[in-house]
Amino acid sequence: MSATTLRSVPDRVPAVLCGAAVAAGLCACAPQTPDTSTVDHVLLSPTTAPSTQQNVTWRAAGAEESFLEIGIRDKPEQTTLVQGRSTGGEEFDSAFAATATGLEPGTVYRYRIGRGSGEDGGGGDGGDGDDAVSDWYTFTTAAEQAEPFNFLYFGDVQNDITDEAAPVIRVGLEAAPNARLAVHAGDLVDSAGSDSQWDAWFDAFGPLATGGMNHLVAPGNHDYGSEGLSDHWVPQFPGAGNGPERSEKLTRTVYHTDYQGVRFVVLDSNYRDAAPHSTDRWLDTQRRWLEQVLDDNPHQWSVVTFHHPVFSSSMRSDNEALREAWLPVLEEYDVDLVLQGHDHSYSRGNLTEHRTRDPDVHTGPVYVTAVTGPKLYEARKDDWTENGAEVRVQRTGVQTFQRISVEGDTLVYRASTAEGERVDFFTIDEEGDGKRVIDGP
Repeated sequence: MSATTLRSVPDRVPAVLCGAAVAAGLCACAPQTPDTSTVDHVLLSPTTAPSTQQNVTWRAAGAEESFLEIGIRDKPEQTTLVQGRSTGGEEFDSAFAATATGLEPGTVYRYRIGRGSGEDGGGGDGGDGDDAVSDWYTFTTAAEQAEPFNFLYFGDVQNDITDEAAPVIRVGLEAAPNARLAVHAGDLVDSAGSDSQWDAWFDAFGPLATGGMNHLVAPGNHDYGSEGLSDHWVPQFPGAGNGPERSEKLTRTVYHTDYQGVRFVVLDSNYRDAAPHSTDRWLDTQRRWLEQVLDDNPHQWSVVTFHHPVFSSSMRSDNEALREAWLPVLEEYDVDLVLQGHDHSYSRGNLTEHRTRDPDVHTGPVYVTAVTGPKLYEARKDDWTENGAEVRVQRTGVQTFQRISVEGDTLVYRASTAEGERVDFFTIDEEGDGKRVIDGP
């Protein structure tokens, strides 16, 4: 990492007490739950090279400067300082971001966030003054090649986050304690300009999850306001920065990243809110970019996420313009998973042309719509059947989280409720000739 090397400061919990004990030579404390009294909203966002780079964003209220201190967990005597860059402008002057580079693949790192410049050697006593630091977070960089891993997928969280959505999220995190990524299909909150709702979203996941694994986040219509994309969005979710070059707006929300044999692609389906007078150009710019990204995919697997479904499951809802622009590309490149939100119900299906003689097996892309929060609508099949698709699993009134495991030629998908009910299960098998999507365990 090309930055200033600092002395190591031992872990402290509570920071002040343990810091005093270390100074007296009495103890060295183990990492604990990160202290968010001086910084909060710490989150990992993907980069173009997740095996050697990591984006970190955070808030440090009232701080003019802030920094990231990072090092290999098993080498606590060696840490590196990366100065945070202010990302929130005048309205959100407490928002910062930093990118750690030169990391080693497949390695556990620990890091912490400091207020101030860090010039005193990596932070002070963990209090509220200049150069105060948080406790340590940990994450693991991606391997350079395809390796087995798990990731989570969440639909709209949006409403009643603390009381109704958080229990689903927490059970999901407990069910996949080693998940490396979380994919979010939009509408993370109901009012994108509400600080309290964003506080609730971060609290629902907890600092160890937001700061311990990468979050791939597609914007939903509730992540836009009357004046466009929420001012909270880019400071919190910078993405990988490799979206369509000709569109300044789309570079903020559209990107891709490769992780251990999977190409993940995030699109922005909000043409009604973001481009009401230039819908065709908005969708076509992403279509052409998506074609290139999928055509250049060096990996076996591909996952695409966006908010509005290709096949809607809600009454009087039909995203025809989106379907006409993107469906042919998703089909041509046989994308493995298309993960969506917006409809506040659960549906999973495929084009009817991908049926096989076995009713429990099909080929082609899998299209999923899910919801994590408590706003629930009746699920319908009309938009599927009228557009050449079929529903294999559909449920009304269920809040779910999804666990997805990738290992070699096999991808296993599970959708569950917080109460432990299995809503869906299928396997994508790419061993041998062709691809088979097999229903059931």
